[in-house]
Amino acid sequence: MDLTLVVLAAGMGSRYGGNKQLDGIGPNGEIIMDYSIHDAIKAGFTKVVFIIRTDIKEAFENHYAERFKGKIKMEYAFQNEYTEHTAPYEANRKKPWGTTHAVLAAKHLINEPFVVINADDYYGQESFAEVVEAMKGMKENEYLIMGYRLENTLSDHGTVNRGVCQVDENMHLVGIKETLAIGKEDNGEISYEEDGERHILSADTYVSMNFFGFPPSVLPHFEEKFIDFVKENHENPKAECFMPVEVGNLMNEGKAVVKVVPTTASWLGVTYKEDKEHVVAGINQMIADGKYPEEVK
Repeated sequence: MDLTLVVLAAGMGSRYGGNKQLDGIGPNGEIIMDYSIHDAIKAGFTKVVFIIRTDIKEAFENHYAERFKGKIKMEYAFQNEYTEHTAPYEANRKKPWGTTHAVLAAKHLINEPFVVINADDYYGQESFAEVVEAMKGMKENEYLIMGYRLENTLSDHGTVNRGVCQVDENMHLVGIKETLAIGKEDNGEISYEEDGERHILSADTYVSMNFFGFPPSVLPHFEEKFIDFVKENHENPKAECFMPVEVGNLMNEGKAVVKVVPTTASWLGVTYKEDKEHVVAGINQMIADGKYPEEVK
C-alpha cells in the first residue's frame, strides 16, 4: 500500500519566536521532522509532502538536499500560494488560513491514503506503525485520529491548543472540540477558560495532535468545508479553518466515521522556545537507548 506523509510546516511560529520547523534539535542538525520521516520510512511510507511557505523553500531544500535521498519521495506544496478560494481577501490577510487550507494546498500531490502530522511535533516511533496497521482496510468514509493522553502533550512554559476528543465504547469519535489555552495549574489540575468560565479536563482525555489518517476521498469534502468557511469568515483576518473542526463536522453530518487510535507513543513538541531543551534531552536519551542512530539521514 502506497502511503503519503503530509507534513504541516507553514506555521509562522509566533509563540516560538522563529521558524521552529527548521530549528535543529539533534546532534547533527536534525530537526523534529527528520525523526518523523525516519519513523515513517521504517513503517512503510513511500512519499512525504511538505506544506510550507515560499520564504522557507530554499532552507528546506538545502536541509533535504541529501538527507533521506533514495529512501522516500519528497514533494513541496506552498500554502501561501494556494489562493483558489481566497484571492479576493488576501490583501487584508497576514495569518495562514488554517490547517484545512494547508492540506488543500497539497491536494494535487495526494492520490493515495495519507497521514497528516505537524512539523513541530515528535509523535513517537510506535505511532507510525500503529497508524499504518489501522489504515489497512480503511474504507472510503473512515478517518483516523491518533489519540494521545492530554497530560503527555502539555508544555511547562505556557498554554497549548488541543483537539479534545470524546469517544464511545468502541473508540469511535463522538465529538471533537478545538480547545484553546489549556494549561496545568499549580495544584496539578488541567484546565482552560471559555466565555469567562474555568473548565477542568481529565489527564487521560484523548486529544488530537493533528495526526490523522485519511483516504484521498476526504479532499473534496475539505474543499467544500473551506469554501463555506471563507464565505462566512473572510472579514475576520485572524479566523482559521481548523482541520479537526471540519473532521468533526463531517462526522456530525454522517459523511464519515472517525476512529480514535490510542497510541502508546511518547510525544514531544516545541510550542515555546523554552520547550526546546526538553525536546533535545528527550531525543538524546532515545539515541542513548538505541532507538535512533547518532545521525538520522
